[in-house]
Amino acid sequence: MAYKEKKIEKKYFSIGEVATQLNVTTSLIRFWENEFDIIKPKKNRKGNRQFTREDIENVKLIYHLVKEKGFTLQGAKDMLKNNQPHLQDRLKLIDSLKEIRVFLDELKNSMP
Repeated sequence: MAYKEKKIEKKYFSIGEVATQLNVTTSLIRFWENEFDIIKPKKNRKGNRQFTREDIENVKLIYHLVKEKGFTLQGAKDMLKNNQPHLQDRLKLIDSLKEIRVFLDELKNSMP
């Protein structure tokens, strides 16, 4: 029986890595951290923020509401307070559909 190596996954991400993923500035993420209770990254001894995958999902959810849907900060807070589980499921669905679209575009472009 052959030995299979496990894929090493990062547990924590820096604020710069999160900002790069969402194509926003680090100051915007820090601002959202102060405005929204659902963003709670750990801080190391130096005070650097360490975001988990759950934190990143919450930042993506806020990004979706504020930047893509055009909600005000108060409107986004109200939506998160009332419908957070539903919104997270919907965001996962949207991300899946975007991935499928990218795949189909690549497939279309590779055909003669």
